Amino acid sequence: MQTTIDMTQNIDFEEIRPYNNNEYREKVALLIQEPDFKKVIATVMPEVDFDMFGKMLLSINTIDEFQKQIIAPFVQKLIIQTTNGLVTTGIEHISHDKNYTFMSNHRDIVLDASFLCYDLLKHGYNTCEIAIGSNLLIYQWIRDLVRINKSFIVKRGVGVRQALDAAMQLSAYIHYAINQKHQSVWIAQREGRAKDSNDRTQEALIKMLTLGKKDSLLDSIRQLNIAPVTISYEYDPCDSLKAYEFLQKSKNPDFKKSQSDDLVNMQTGIMGYKGIVNYSFTPCINDELSHLEGETDKATILQAVCHIIDQHIHLNYRIYPGNYIAYDALYDCTRFADRYTAEQKENFEKYIQGQIAKIGEFSIEDYQFMREKILLMYSNPLKNQLEAQKNV
Repeated sequence: MQTTIDMTQNIDFEEIRPYNNNEYREKVALLIQEPDFKKVIATVMPEVDFDMFGKMLLSINTIDEFQKQIIAPFVQKLIIQTTNGLVTTGIEHISHDKNYTFMSNHRDIVLDASFLCYDLLKHGYNTCEIAIGSNLLIYQWIRDLVRINKSFIVKRGVGVRQALDAAMQLSAYIHYAINQKHQSVWIAQREGRAKDSNDRTQEALIKMLTLGKKDSLLDSIRQLNIAPVTISYEYDPCDSLKAYEFLQKSKNPDFKKSQSDDLVNMQTGIMGYKGIVNYSFTPCINDELSHLEGETDKATILQAVCHIIDQHIHLNYRIYPGNYIAYDALYDCTRFADRYTAEQKENFEKYIQGQIAKIGEFSIEDYQFMREKILLMYSNPLKNQLEAQKNV
């Protein structure tokens, strides 16, 4: 009988792992010398004296202290300034004695995981480690900052030959974090944000999470304790930026965002108005995997796992008036006219006009194209929830 070897043993995580407590002070000492870091702090925390802030950072001894004393108050301030509240539901599904792979839809480059960790801290849980793409880490100081903040790196843009090694390394690290470090992790259900909010779990992601394991595909997935999380924004600060990207790609299929575009999206997502933000925690999917016992076709298992995760995410969207308005406007109907007022409809149209105006002036055709894309973004959560409800 052929022996299956666990290829994830002896993999080096040095390049991608978060920093440890004994590395904190060294990395912070370098960080506070960075002029760009000082500029960022001046922008997002203008009331702070940077010299005093630097001394405060150096007085901290552990990563947990850094998150509780620096990151959590900053996120709380963002919630007060840029939202009408961060609402949490379903947190009772999360056990204090278990480590999870929190897998969510992807709305914001920075805040998806930041709000999640804030939520966990607020409810007495440990924060989780965070998957972040290397394409966003354009400067060494940014790389150091996120690794201080319990982030591990997902390598992007590597060559074909290196891609499998990178995927194996990432898979092994996530299993290691959950089962040996006893740390929960967060990862988005797909690479990159779903620009049209049509949230679907990528089979390639689930497959990556099982690479090289000697266990069966199903057992490898169970070891991850996947717990889907649904993120719902009343207003997406980056909606017009996403619509403009759709417009650019319609004119040039080879269009790709630049690093400066990513920075604009990050800044807009962090500082822009969001209305009510809702995080819905759902149970670990392990019990739901039992019906796949005995299934030997890997494609069938991967598709089923993705469907389970998608069902959790879609069923638990918070639907706002804007979602109903966008659906009726996009599909030229009055199906949900009883869910919003004429004033809310008028205000939502003004909101879209204002968001597009922030990008620039456009021809009537281009304006209508972008408006339709924004309507699609806001209607898709409702559309997917309606479809998911049919399958319950």
